[in-house]
Amino acid sequence: MFFPLFDWTIILLIPAIILAVYAQMRVSSTFNRFSQVASRKRMTASEVARGLIRENGLDVKVERVEGRLTDHYDPRTKVLRLSAPIHDSSSLAALGVAAHEVGHAVQHNLGYAALGLRNSLVPVANLGSTLSFPILLIGLFMGIPMLVQIGVFAFAAVVLFQLITLPVEFNASRRAIALLTDGGYIGQDEVGPARSVLNAAALTYVAAALMAILNLLRLLFLSGLFGGGDDD
Repeated sequence: MFFPLFDWTIILLIPAIILAVYAQMRVSSTFNRFSQVASRKRMTASEVARGLIRENGLDVKVERVEGRLTDHYDPRTKVLRLSAPIHDSSSLAALGVAAHEVGHAVQHNLGYAALGLRNSLVPVANLGSTLSFPILLIGLFMGIPMLVQIGVFAFAAVVLFQLITLPVEFNASRRAIALLTDGGYIGQDEVGPARSVLNAAALTYVAAALMAILNLLRLLFLSGLFGGGDDD
């Protein structure tokens, strides 16, 4: 079975590439814009995060980490990590990001099913992302259909992970806005900027999911499982 170095299926990725570029540009421009708009209460994102954690009865620590937009919640250690530009900022952009991560902590505390499923798929998705293409290529070059199928199924786990990530992230963003408004950390006129930052960030997850789906479609064509292969 011949596997060309350059193949027509690359064009399938064009929509995802365009969306990914647009998403990154939107995240950057939206975050930069609203990182210059201070919240009325002038509380830093770390102060807001600790306040939300306390108000929701969570046993979660807040830590400052280096990097830009490296913010995340670690459910294994129950630590919410805020990047330096977010941790010490009182901007509406920073508050939105911090509240989003608290939203994940709340999901974890409530046993949110989608989050639990996503977390359980992390090792499988990582393995699939690393090994799927090499396994499929070996199977194609050596003419071993079983290896080809294993490669496709391995990447299918990546697609599943990306799809499950979408409701998890959207839900965390909805919780973030509710947490900020219910707690009185932002006023109604400040909701728009915070939501704009979260919506822009959500678009990057949509782009990642689309990229994964189209890559899976590529694998199906290249493997012949979707009518695009050559059985000779």
